[in-house]
Amino acid sequence: MIVVFGVGTAAAIALASTVLWFTGSGGDNGTPQARAQQAGLPSEGAQALGAAASASASPSASTAGACARPVGAAPAVRVTDVPVGSSVTGYGREGDTDPLPMAIAARPDGGSWLAWLGTDGKVHLGRLDCADKLVGTPTTFTGIDLQDVQADATGGVLLLTRKGTCGGGTLCGGSASPCNTMHMIRFDLNGQQVWERQVTNLTGGRTGYDDGARFVWWYQHHGRLAYDGTNYAAYFGVAITVKNGACVDIHEGDRMQVVGPNGALVPGHDSFEVGCSHSWTTRIAWDPRTKHFAMVCATDNACRIAQPNPYRTVAAGTCDGTLFGGDLVLAQPKGYWTAWSQGGTARLERFTTGASDQHIGTTAKTAHPHLVAYGSGRMLLAWESGASMTAQAYDTTVGKTVGGTFPIGVKDHAYQAFKAYPDGSVAYPAAGGNATTIRVARVLPMG
Repeated sequence: MIVVFGVGTAAAIALASTVLWFTGSGGDNGTPQARAQQAGLPSEGAQALGAAASASASPSASTAGACARPVGAAPAVRVTDVPVGSSVTGYGREGDTDPLPMAIAARPDGGSWLAWLGTDGKVHLGRLDCADKLVGTPTTFTGIDLQDVQADATGGVLLLTRKGTCGGGTLCGGSASPCNTMHMIRFDLNGQQVWERQVTNLTGGRTGYDDGARFVWWYQHHGRLAYDGTNYAAYFGVAITVKNGACVDIHEGDRMQVVGPNGALVPGHDSFEVGCSHSWTTRIAWDPRTKHFAMVCATDNACRIAQPNPYRTVAAGTCDGTLFGGDLVLAQPKGYWTAWSQGGTARLERFTTGASDQHIGTTAKTAHPHLVAYGSGRMLLAWESGASMTAQAYDTTVGKTVGGTFPIGVKDHAYQAFKAYPDGSVAYPAAGGNATTIRVARVLPMG
């Protein structure tokens, strides 16, 4: 709730919009008087803005966070159309080698960064306010495939792929394919690039068809980011070049690399050159309790959901073409929950450093489950349901359902992710009503 004192109806409406803008735009814009002046409000508006800011600084039972999003007794969904001013890549077949159209990141101030892959061969980045509306002019980056975006107090990081070079090596079998590279792009609060770092290894004269190369081929290569408060980690599918006599074989696995605040690769920190072999759905989370990055993959090595480097089975599956790994969230008081599916049914597994110690069968009939932390002590499982989505909240201790299922009125994508926000809400980016619009579905906080 935004409380407005001592202004007329028209000014009150303008003031409410301004409070929403400034609480969701990051940074300190100075005194209430200065903020009101920037917004074009009269002096009495400045006084009301100060009162409203004071009111919002003391959270009430009905709102949460800097954006003052309403807290309900049950999940409520708000869907916002975001015109982005350029054409967005469509969903296509949603295959594991197809481009990822869009991703969203939760900013610490409650707003968002929204990234999308344009049909112009660029990755676009825009800032959203508390109402999930675009603020300012988006920026663009060279990239042929978007993977993920994450945010922190001074900006954030994009994970994307770029064109690379295969070189003159000879394949032992098969035909030539693109040899692309994976990059982290650091951006500031204006969405401008600060640094970039390749996290594959096609540098120093090494091309894709050279022994020891790690690059992005036609194989599954989607990836995710995680942030430990200082460093960013990227966990993604990777092609592996191995010399075989006078030619080279190309295998597929996954790779985790960590980049520090100045853009340099950081050794250790749970990073590895290759983890799971023939890997897909790479998922990663930072665990502040153990001070380690936790990861899971789906792999045809014993056909399972596993932790990488070294392999530890979380859940046994079968290689029938339906094994899919969902997302990874922290369990309480320790360990992790992961969602996965086999045969069109979603499951939940709780584990710590090996095999699951609790298995939850769900009613979700889906090939591609999503999982995200949802406020304190809860998580949200979501899945495709006809032309939209359905979701169910669970507690993160024993996996007990919380309330009933509810609809989320946007189109699902198998490989896009929900993101958790500091105020207990979650958001998901989805295809809009036309080629230049993205829909943001927000599940508001639950008390």
